[in-house]
Order: sequence, then C-alpha cells, then structure tokens
Amino acid sequence: MELLPSLLSALKAEDPAALDQEYTTVRSQTSVFKRELGLTTEDGALKENIKKNRYKDILPYDQSRVVVSLLTADTDSDYINASFIRGASSDCRYIASQAPLSSTLTDFWRMIWQYDVKVIVMACREVEMGRKKCERYWSPVHQSAAFGPFSVCNQGETHPNEHVVIRDLTVTYQQVTRALTQYQFLSWPDHDVPYEAEGVLDLLQRARESQGTHTSPLLVHCSAGCGRTGVICALDYIHDLLVTKNLTADFSIMEIVQELRKQRPSSVQTKEQYQFISTTVAFMFERFLQQSAGEPHLYSNLTPPNIPEPTRTPASSSQRPLSLQPTMDDTYAVVNKNKHPPSNDPTYSVVAARSSRTLPPASHHYDNDPSGASAPAPAPAPAPAPVYSTVRPRSKPNSLPLSATPIYDIAAPPTNHSAGEYSLVPEQHFPATDDDYEDFSTSVTDVSSICSPGGIGFNCRIQKPRGPREPPAAWSRLER
Repeated sequence: MELLPSLLSALKAEDPAALDQEYTTVRSQTSVFKRELGLTTEDGALKENIKKNRYKDILPYDQSRVVVSLLTADTDSDYINASFIRGASSDCRYIASQAPLSSTLTDFWRMIWQYDVKVIVMACREVEMGRKKCERYWSPVHQSAAFGPFSVCNQGETHPNEHVVIRDLTVTYQQVTRALTQYQFLSWPDHDVPYEAEGVLDLLQRARESQGTHTSPLLVHCSAGCGRTGVICALDYIHDLLVTKNLTADFSIMEIVQELRKQRPSSVQTKEQYQFISTTVAFMFERFLQQSAGEPHLYSNLTPPNIPEPTRTPASSSQRPLSLQPTMDDTYAVVNKNKHPPSNDPTYSVVAARSSRTLPPASHHYDNDPSGASAPAPAPAPAPAPVYSTVRPRSKPNSLPLSATPIYDIAAPPTNHSAGEYSLVPEQHFPATDDDYEDFSTSVTDVSSICSPGGIGFNCRIQKPRGPREPPAAWSRLER
C-alpha cells in the first residue's frame, strides 16, 4: 500500500511517446527471447493441424500450448490453438485461446470439459467489419445445441449494460452436467481498444466473482487469442498483484507484457493496446486507493482520449435502447461511446495528462457553412475550434478576374437558324483583349446540360479568321 501512490504518480507522469518506445522494445525483443528460450511452433504447423488455426501466423508455442488429452472420437487429436498463461497466484491461471472454427467446435468443448472451465471471457463479436471472427459455440436462449458428444444449453442471458452479455450455460457429457458462465464484451474493436476503461474493469470484476474459489483456469479468447486476450490477461494479472499486495518498487508493465509474449505469441498486438493497459492500470490503482480510504470511486464517466477517430461510431447507434441493439451477427454498432466527463472531475486528469491526442468537440463545427447565416443568433458561448478550414481555389496564371466576361460560353440555341448551323456570339460578349477566338453554339433547343443531345458536348473555341486579304499577284496575271 505504501508503494501504490508512488506507482500511480509514475503512471500518470508517463509520456505517450515513452509508452510507444516501450512497446517498440517489447516487439523487438520477441525474436530475441524466442531464440534464447528455444520457443517453437512445430505442432501447430503440422499438416493435420494447420487447418485448425484461424490465422496461419498465430501458432501456439509448443512449450506452453494446451494439450487436449480427452478423446471423444477416433479422429480427435490433442492439438488446439490455445496457450496456458501463468498468473500471479497460479501456474495455469488463464487459457488464452483463439475463437473456435466450425471444424474445432468439438475440440473447444473438449478443452473446456477437460480443464473444468467455469468462466469464459469472450472479447469479440461473431462478425466484425463483415468478417467472421468466431463460430458460435453456445445455443440460443432456452435451447440446447449439440457439439459432438457435448450438449450445451443456454439457461438465460442478461445485459447488465450495453457493453456486456452474460450467458448462463450448462454442458452435459456422458450424463454429467456442469455449469459455466460466459461474459461477452461487445465494445472492443479488433486491433483496437475500448473507449472506456471502466467497462473492462467491470467485466473482469464480474468474471472474478463468478470464478470464486475455483482453481480451474479462466478461459479468455478473442478472434486470434492474442491482442485483446493479452490485454485482459495483463490487467487481471496486475489486479492479482494489487489485491495480494505483491506489487514491488520495480513494477513494470513492459516486463509483464514481455512475459505474456513468452507464453502466447503476439500478446498485446498494438501500441494502442499497450497504452490502454497503462491507462487502465492507473484507473485501477487510483480506485483502489479511494476505496481503501472509504471514498466512492469516480470512474463511471471517464473516457480515455486515446482512441483513434476512425474507430468511433455515431452517437445515434451507441445510444439506442438495449432492445434495439443489433444481433451478434452484426458488425460493430456500439464500439466507442462518446462521453464527456465533467470539467471539474479530478480523476479525468489521470488520462488527460497522459495522452497526446484530444477528443473531438461535442458537435462538429464548419466555419464555411453558409446555412448558419440566416439562423437566429444563439446565446453567447465559447466558439469551438473549427474542424474544417475553408478551401479556396488556387489562382491560375493569366486568368481573368471574376468580374470579366467568361471566354467560354455554353452552347446556346440561336435564333432564326436552321438545325445544324452555327451562329456567332456577338463580339461585345468577349473582352477586348481576347480577339483571337470566338465561341460558337449549335441550334439545339435543349440545353439543360452541357452535353445536350445533338450538341458537341463541350465548350469549344475556333480560331477567328484574320480578315480579308489581297489574292496572290499570280492569280491576277493572265496566262498567255
């Protein structure tokens, strides 16, 4: 407890650029410790196992892979794309797994049954950005589904908030029935981070309560079982260090992530995920200090401003009633909820001082929008910074001033001319300096567009004759 305030101050003082550099170091060290520790992925690369991998470049290390020895058919093997992760209190605290494929659904339940899994944390949707990320391994509400010899029944679903779905499942194998709970987090885009750290902390707290005193591993999976899965394992690992009072003065998030990567390839895949761990740990530490002092925590409205703008969805989709939320087969509808903490919230400084990026204004402002000219004047308020600047065309050399008569003329119908003839536009329509060209137009009556039927389809200029001239002298001589 004495160390916690100093560790919290260090986390708050960390510069985002320094965190980026730390993550670069983590990635560069991966090949080093793979060579030094002799980590291999030979089992996952075998011909009979290669089709069981969702991604060909994410294979579990042979030294830490989950071995499924429970055989239910002659064609079963002991391979599944999953890895054991050591925890702060036990050697097999987590199973980090890829999401099951249609061909590995039975293998997935074999693993769950063999290791007596009680809690599953699913950090993805079934379909994301139009791509299948996870095969459904549970049944509809109040229905049962068979996965090989396993019968899975969905006893009920609850939605404590718009980010989480909780499913109470029972699985039956050889007339023995076990209960387990699945927590699905809906608001975590692939290769990205949630907009609210509080949602992930709440999810992990619920999962720990369901886990209780069970010593079986916590099963965590996303799509590949490394990026989002690694973040969850890291946060829960640090929470265990905190509550067991095993934090030391040399506490380092970088070392924890490096240890994860020695057990599961590519754990914590992006620098944004690495920054999210640091930000969320700061929340965790400060909340722990406040609760220890008997103060209520102030995190319900915190929104870390470290999420790139392209991942945000419109507010209208994230504020729909829960009953109107899309099904699990839809792409992201609630990804990042744009909340703005009160300006007097002291805890917001935890992330505000540690991020180089800023949130967009509450409403977009266009400084070149003419529609606001006739609108009634609003009450005096500080004007938001313009999002888009006015764009003006570049001036071209030798161009006429805007007040001058245009050189080019859209084809206009002549008067008193038959079809197919051309009429000259009166000379006074052109500037005096432009005496080398004249415009012409057809007699087409429909000129609703430049490319009118029967017309040439573009503005043209033809060179004006230089005027009358004397015939050559040779023409006037009489031939003798």
